[in-house]
Amino acid sequence: MNFKQCGFILFLLFLGLIGYSQTNKPIKPKADYSQNADGIVEYIIESVAENLGEDFDYTEMVDRLNYYRKYPINLNKTSKAQLLELVFLNQVQINNLLTHIQKNGKLINVLELQGITGFDLETIKNLLYFSTISQPTGFENFSFKNMLIRGNGDVLVRYQRVIEPQKGYNIPDSSKASRYLGPPDRIFTRFRYNYNNNVLLSINVEKDAGEQYWATSGKKGPDFYSGSLYLKDIRAFKKIVIGDFALQFGQGLTMWSGLSFGKGADIFTVARQDLGLRSYTSVNEFSFFRGLATQVNLGKFEFTPFVSSINIDASAVFNPVTLTDEIGSLQQSGLHRTASELKGKGRINQLVYGSNLQYKTRQFNVGLIGYQTTYSERFAPNDAVYSKYDFTSNHLTNIGLHYNYNIKNTYFYGEAAHSVGHGFAFINGLISSLSPAVSMVAFHRNYQKNYQSYFNQAISENTIAKNEKGFYTGLQIKPSKKFEWVSYFDMFKFPWLKFSVDAPSGGFDVFSQFSYIPNKVTRFSLRYRIRDKEQNSPLSTNINFLEPYRRQNFRLEAQYQVNKSFTLRNRVEVMAFKEESDQQRYGFMAYQDVNYNPLSSKFSGNMRLTMFQTENFDTRIYAYESDVLYGFSIPAYQNQGIRFYVNGRYTVRRGLDFWIRYALTQYSNLTTIGSGLDEINGNQKSEIKLQARIQF
Repeated sequence: MNFKQCGFILFLLFLGLIGYSQTNKPIKPKADYSQNADGIVEYIIESVAENLGEDFDYTEMVDRLNYYRKYPINLNKTSKAQLLELVFLNQVQINNLLTHIQKNGKLINVLELQGITGFDLETIKNLLYFSTISQPTGFENFSFKNMLIRGNGDVLVRYQRVIEPQKGYNIPDSSKASRYLGPPDRIFTRFRYNYNNNVLLSINVEKDAGEQYWATSGKKGPDFYSGSLYLKDIRAFKKIVIGDFALQFGQGLTMWSGLSFGKGADIFTVARQDLGLRSYTSVNEFSFFRGLATQVNLGKFEFTPFVSSINIDASAVFNPVTLTDEIGSLQQSGLHRTASELKGKGRINQLVYGSNLQYKTRQFNVGLIGYQTTYSERFAPNDAVYSKYDFTSNHLTNIGLHYNYNIKNTYFYGEAAHSVGHGFAFINGLISSLSPAVSMVAFHRNYQKNYQSYFNQAISENTIAKNEKGFYTGLQIKPSKKFEWVSYFDMFKFPWLKFSVDAPSGGFDVFSQFSYIPNKVTRFSLRYRIRDKEQNSPLSTNINFLEPYRRQNFRLEAQYQVNKSFTLRNRVEVMAFKEESDQQRYGFMAYQDVNYNPLSSKFSGNMRLTMFQTENFDTRIYAYESDVLYGFSIPAYQNQGIRFYVNGRYTVRRGLDFWIRYALTQYSNLTTIGSGLDEINGNQKSEIKLQARIQF
């Protein structure tokens, strides 16, 4: 079956799906909300993960959503901080809910949610997967006996590997050429113990493909390990974390580590959800702290001191003037497969200490944060002109002021940050419910070219928030429960040079998505996105000059439920890329999803068949893929071929689950796949994942 035939079949399936959903009677939603929660979690991730990388880890978010799925939030006893953990709720909705309870008393029936401004049926449906109005929480009945009896834990082990032989594993040990020192297996083990979300013990151990087993390499431990003990609501100590932790304050300008999101279909996530101190549970091997931190409740004030000392990966550059090694760059991949990668592992020490002081009421929150970062070596200067304002010392002091304020149906937020001796950065914005059907977001940002922070994850068109000015505005319109329109416009400019951009530049990003939801189990959406930027012209010779380039995405998607066990989803997406000096190039992708999730069966699963064709790297298309629990995949589809995957889950008994995933990509225009040590001879690449979880 060739490429065009596959495309024709997918197109017919798409038309048949539309016809079926329009003639079939709506199916009543399932009464047991937990049965559908896996799909809800996937939908939430995909709506906020538009601009994240292929191998980004979402464990932190999935952990908290799965916990509240099992132990729902008591809406009558909740707090703003707890509701912010449900990323699909924005700050205006949270404030309206808490205000409603304050004025009218505790919720008696979940139907009351329909009378709260900003709570449409979809938001209420999502909320009910993770909340209740009667479940007790906290330390009210705490004892060590109860902790042992009522606490819950799980052990999860995952194995995965690429089946085809890759070049880096076939180079003999005697060769002096670069090679992978370990086997191609990737093994991940995690342990969790949780008591009422107030005591959390977490341990992660991981070996990536190509890395050595500690038992065969003479090392004293695994390649990567992470662990922490998290305690919550113990008298004045609101939170205590010993071990690995994350800090998330304000809008991410001064201090933010761990999970964060950029621009996407959920326009409200551009306003960071200030969660403060958190236990770090991800397997990303960068951007976290290791030490001790606590959050102390002092009436309307919260005080969060922290100290961290951790060895991090870095490349070295020899300075012929000082005759010493300096830091060339920080390595964020977490991979230690070759001799050169191992050389940079844990090469320098990073010491961070500081505190955050916040004044909090239900309507107003203002915080002041300051901290010092010290590295055991200096950062080496880069001779490139665009790197003129890069950090070149070994210690950095950062201070920031962040705020948010609720007034009626409008939420104001912002942050001002300063790297002492360097530059400033500012962001100010608002979220407003203009009417029951219309909500908007707007924010302005100004990040100076010499602003420095290694824990900076504010909203930005760049990789980090520096050398950028911009204005963003987004609109969500829901005229009825069947229709939704979401759009945003982001205009930005870069006052200083960047890599491959040898002059000040600018651009814009426009997004628009229309959704039609005829019933509770059917959704159609049409999306268009256009992004314009500037870069060095490929025609440049002795003097570089800029030329604009444009990316356009067109997406049509439909999802509907055939019966209580099967859900189908189709997507067709086209990417168009145009440089001013070249012709327009295209990329195409279409897929068919089949999800099987019966109410009472021990087996559930899903599969996808994807067809794709792109003209070059610039027309690649990303798509979120279902995976095993806590496994994530957002591959880039490029070249020409077909990709297939299937996931299966089998519940042996309560508390014992097994997962299997098989994925195969076959290219019709390649004879080798990948490059360097990852190169595969042949036109197909397949991967297997096996996972087991024991809950107790």
